[in-house]
Amino acid sequence: MIHVAARVALGPLLYRQATRLRRSVVRLPEPPGPRQGLEGAGPRRLRMLIAGDSSAAGVGAPTQEEAFARPLARAVAARIAGAVSWQLVARAGLTSAALLEYLRSTPVEPADLAVVVIGVNDITHEVPQPLALRQRLHIVHWLQAHRGVQHVVFPALPDMGRFPALPQPLSWYAGLHARRANRAQARWAARHAHVSHVAMDGVTDARLFSEDGFHPAPALYARVVHRLAEHISAHMSAQMSEHMSEHLAALAPDGAAQAETPGRRVRAVRATSEALRSAPVRPTAT
Repeated sequence: MIHVAARVALGPLLYRQATRLRRSVVRLPEPPGPRQGLEGAGPRRLRMLIAGDSSAAGVGAPTQEEAFARPLARAVAARIAGAVSWQLVARAGLTSAALLEYLRSTPVEPADLAVVVIGVNDITHEVPQPLALRQRLHIVHWLQAHRGVQHVVFPALPDMGRFPALPQPLSWYAGLHARRANRAQARWAARHAHVSHVAMDGVTDARLFSEDGFHPAPALYARVVHRLAEHISAHMSAQMSEHMSEHLAALAPDGAAQAETPGRRVRAVRATSEALRSAPVRPTAT
């Protein structure tokens, strides 16, 4: 396979470039600001956890207001016309395995939906992809069992080949691994209920990185937020439709009930809509 051949042929050069990069890269801090809160208002409610590595933490942005978690909560609240309570649990440098341990050791509030931003450090630490995916499944199971999470969203890795900080051929090699990792995560997510992979094709732009050349600047975070908010709101709409169908089926369990008058059907739909508007938002499986 091409990545194996490249590793053999370019191994010494890749190692030198990676070592030099670790020594010279600018170390940006995690931005200050609240790590939990409430965005939006309305009868529809969603509890959202954002967990992960330095990109989840918003490294590259000056404050949390311009980073990832709070803007995502705000964007989702606007799209569902409701209230989103959110919590950020993230730390720079985490791999999938380290994130699992961090979640276990950190106060994490119950949530309906989790967005897990993880994977770049698995690549830089050379974690085998099957092992990284097993650790992500452990994360999913822990969130479901211990915090009541109904759906877990995994954004695709960024196109690491576009990171300004990476020289060639390290840039090409990292991009190759990121694409392989994204394909593997997409296949993995498709096999598991209540898990989704969100593609980020066309989002990464080398002009929209922070000064370290490795983390997004606010404009790039905004692109990612837009893509994820669209995905999450689509799930909310699908869930509303599913619940309405179930409620109407319960009101009309047999053929005789299906023959009700139009006025009675209108009243049933209105009652269903009122019930759904006042119910918490529960994500559906992919």
